[in-house]
Amino acid sequence: MSPSAAPSITADSPIPALATYAAIVGDDHVLTAEAERLAYGRDRLPFGNFRYRSGAEPGTLPRFVVCPADEDEVAAVLAAANAQGQAVIPYGAGSGVLGGAVPLDNEVTIDLKRLNRMVEINEINGTATVEAGMNGGVFEQTLNRAGFTAGHYPQSINMSTVGGWAACRGAGQASSRYGKIEDMVVGLRAVLADGRRIDVRPVARRSVGPSLIDLFVGSEGTLGIITQLTLRIWRKPQVERGHVIVFPNHEMGLTALRRVMQAELRPTIVRLYDAEETQARGGAELGLAHGTAMCVMMFSGDDRLVAVEEALTLELCRAGGGVETSRAPLDRWLAERFHSYSAKVISSDAYMDTIEISGPWDRLPAMYRAMQAAATALDDSVSFGAHWSHVYPDGACMYMTLKFKAADDQAAFRIHHDLWDRISTLCIDHGGSIAHHHGAGYFRNPWLVRELGTGHGVMRAVKQALDPRGILNPGKLALGPTA
Repeated sequence: MSPSAAPSITADSPIPALATYAAIVGDDHVLTAEAERLAYGRDRLPFGNFRYRSGAEPGTLPRFVVCPADEDEVAAVLAAANAQGQAVIPYGAGSGVLGGAVPLDNEVTIDLKRLNRMVEINEINGTATVEAGMNGGVFEQTLNRAGFTAGHYPQSINMSTVGGWAACRGAGQASSRYGKIEDMVVGLRAVLADGRRIDVRPVARRSVGPSLIDLFVGSEGTLGIITQLTLRIWRKPQVERGHVIVFPNHEMGLTALRRVMQAELRPTIVRLYDAEETQARGGAELGLAHGTAMCVMMFSGDDRLVAVEEALTLELCRAGGGVETSRAPLDRWLAERFHSYSAKVISSDAYMDTIEISGPWDRLPAMYRAMQAAATALDDSVSFGAHWSHVYPDGACMYMTLKFKAADDQAAFRIHHDLWDRISTLCIDHGGSIAHHHGAGYFRNPWLVRELGTGHGVMRAVKQALDPRGILNPGKLALGPTA
């Protein structure tokens, strides 16, 4: 469907039960105009935006958009939708890049941004309780004013919500120190498909069966709608210090970083660039030889602890062939770390996408070589670059940027599909995971079942138990009739 062909819906249109939702949230909070529905018809999925700029839709448009004010209204909306068999999609800020918020069959979209209160900052427990629709940047600023940080800094921090972080099982740029979002959430509230509520109270630890938190963190709205979260928070660091290290090649850099993380050190920021990205990220200006790999690092916390971690980390890097250079690339990255450049590229006639995967240390070098070779062999125009920006004792995330040219959209779509297929298949073949922090949405459906195997059958069984009518975000995570 092209944007110009999208039908306009008004409150007088013959849509079943529109008045039901207006009675719950108020007439002003049910959006039916064409322009409003177009805005909710896509997220930041590059493929969807390629289609959009060529005059097509990523999927369909929502039938209409409902904007509840609180958990009570979310529960009432879901109870009504379940009774009618009306499929719904929870929507935060639309920053996802895998189509998780894209309607596939004219679902009703539930915008959660009115649930935007900071409920409590508990300084004794070191936790913050926040409604799911609060903007991520506002959340962090609110904590900062109280002397704390969430330690979660995705590039999308200013255009995402805290609930979206949890729903997609996201990661921030400081995950090597603070962990991913699943390491931060200690409690949550959610509403099930039929309007029932679940409250997982925040406690230090529990041993009362499998984690119910993990049932919803990463579920992308397919099992319930998260309305409130309690997260661990930390005191704002006393000092922050940064360095730029250059390795002869990225494999030597990976070995050094593995030794750093396995030495129980916790740098706040770790970003190792391959040869392609090293040159693009400041290596050319520094006159670094092509083939070298640049790593930017930051340390934060108490001055005495930072001094120890910094000294031991730099010692391990030097032992691994690393040499310190100007920190100009780090300063440039810090100044631009929350900027998004993909929209500028996608709004032009160029094509690009990013794919982030994770793997164990002993598989990463071979994974990189295989993926780079497969991508660049596909088409002469393909540019492949990668960096490792989330590192852990047992492995790391590899984040790839792919750019290419094509004669027309149809040719571009074929190249785009084949790039995703080759890289995702190689990832599974090499023992990695096809997603580290962007989630799955619907775009990763073709490879999700292969990665999870029998586990996906377990997910389908849980979905059937919690959402027997299949109204919650159907088709995402390869769950539902539109998958």
